[in-house]
Amino acid sequence: MASDDELASRLNRRLRMEDNGGDAVPEQPRRREQSPCMRVFNPYTEFKEFSRKQIKDMEKMFRQFDAGHDGFIDLMELKLMMEKLGAPQTHLGLKNMIKEVDEDFDGKLSFREFLLIFRKAAAGELEEDSGLHALARLSEIDVSIEGVKGAKSFFEAKVQAINHGSRFEQEIKAEQEEKKRQAEKKEQRKAAFKDLQSAFKP
Repeated sequence: MASDDELASRLNRRLRMEDNGGDAVPEQPRRREQSPCMRVFNPYTEFKEFSRKQIKDMEKMFRQFDAGHDGFIDLMELKLMMEKLGAPQTHLGLKNMIKEVDEDFDGKLSFREFLLIFRKAAAGELEEDSGLHALARLSEIDVSIEGVKGAKSFFEAKVQAINHGSRFEQEIKAEQEEKKRQAEKKEQRKAAFKDLQSAFKP
């Protein structure tokens, strides 16, 4: 009889494991923490069709409306965003906007999902009368196609991809030079201040 009980408990344990998909369930919370958000992916490598400036503009806009500073734009934050852009949406309209790019089905927009809006806008994949189209159009972020999508042929696409790579390098170089100039100015100001101090010393 004891062996029957043991068999039944083993069977129950196995059924529970199968219901939970083996060992996948205990690991799920860990996977949940790694849901895509601003630090998990590199927008510059994943969204190559946009320049660094465009991505920085989008990030600035995203942070501006992420009132909770949690790395997401939720339904209420999206509502405020659309009102500020002058294109208020109904509750259902807002839900549909999120649903269209909500890859992890958490009911809010991560920065990656926010960038997907502009990718779809640039590729002409948004309905003219959709909330997402209004968001992209009214955001004042120019998402004219600079990448491969607008190319007429494979050869043109290759040339554009090469140009994009060199443009990306030029942008980084320009940013570094600007930082260098700022650092030099700072050093000059420090030196001038020291000269001024020594002039006043007895």
